Amino acid sequence: MARGHRAQIKRERNANKDTRPSAKLSYARIPTQKACFVLDAIRGKDVETALGILAYNPRYASSVIEKLLKSAIANAENNNGMKFENLYVEECYANKGPTMKRVKPRAQGRAYRIEKRMSHITVVLNER
Repeated sequence: MARGHRAQIKRERNANKDTRPSAKLSYARIPTQKACFVLDAIRGKDVETALGILAYNPRYASSVIEKLLKSAIANAENNNGMKFENLYVEECYANKGPTMKRVKPRAQGRAYRIEKRMSHITVVLNER
């Protein structure tokens, strides 16, 4: 059972809320493994370097993550009043999303299953 009154529980939950600027993309049509290749390249870098890496990375996931990073930068500047020069990528990760199951017809009346995987991508920034 919960301890305390409902308002007290809400106050405690909001007090522990993470105030770092972030951006999240749910249901991205990119497999988690492929997104992680790009995310590993920008983790811990300052945002200017990270944007440069994403601009010249040939993978499809880099264009999606670049848009997400720009959104996180805008959140940091407008909502938290942080400076662009001091920002760096503190956390970035991709969690597994739902999988769309499709069927591909094969020889002799067989059917092979094709799994189109999705992921939830999160980018968290912080100031140095």
